[in-house]
Amino acid sequence: MTGFSPRPSGPVNVGQPPQPGQPGRASGSAEAIPDPWGVRRAENLLTSLEGILSARVVTTPLGEVSEVHILAQAGLQPKQLVRNIESALLAQLGLKVDHRKISIAQTAEVRPIEALERDTVRERTLQRALLFEGMSVAPGKRPHRIAITVTLSFRGATETAEEEASDTPRSRVEGAAKASVTVIDRLLTDFSIALEGAKIVEAFDRQFAFVAVQGLGGRETSLLTGTAEIKEIAERAAVFAVLDATNRWTEARRP
Repeated sequence: MTGFSPRPSGPVNVGQPPQPGQPGRASGSAEAIPDPWGVRRAENLLTSLEGILSARVVTTPLGEVSEVHILAQAGLQPKQLVRNIESALLAQLGLKVDHRKISIAQTAEVRPIEALERDTVRERTLQRALLFEGMSVAPGKRPHRIAITVTLSFRGATETAEEEASDTPRSRVEGAAKASVTVIDRLLTDFSIALEGAKIVEAFDRQFAFVAVQGLGGRETSLLTGTAEIKEIAERAAVFAVLDATNRWTEARRP
């Protein structure tokens, strides 16, 4: 069978006018449009296949399928799509279609504008911001002391610094902040920064790392402050507090 029967029987017949004695459909509904060859059913079947966006089946006046036009997503193999179409039409409608009558068009991979804007903003942020790469805390060389190692990156360059501090809550925060400032001072070749102080503060039933940093750019000196909530360990929050203070300052001075 290579075409739709002019008087199909069974489920293929989806568009014949109602027989005498049967209630008719409203003239404005889509189902009231005659479809004597079952073309719409074939098109609906094809658009249900994976990767097919739209389908158009063209028949001759005798119901023979002359053309099948498919719009598919990018990235799918046209030969596999043709095989899927042939199998679906044969299995569901008993319709055998020559593969030469099936034409495949594929869309380019188009991303939503929201995704493009989001990725653009993220890319520019990554290019301009100082990024946290890692931190470790280990026992120091002397008793009751710890070694804090901080790694940051900026525009593809990565630096690491280590600071040894007393094993007390305040000293641990100060040590992490000092290591962070040392790394940033190495990464920002056009500017210089120095740590003014770091401490733990309480607000809203939570603890925060609070830091103050001096930013030196040309003849200008700015006092920069930053905070970060302590969620894991205080040392990590101190690093993010330094980044909070310095990123806004460095971004304002970058082209």
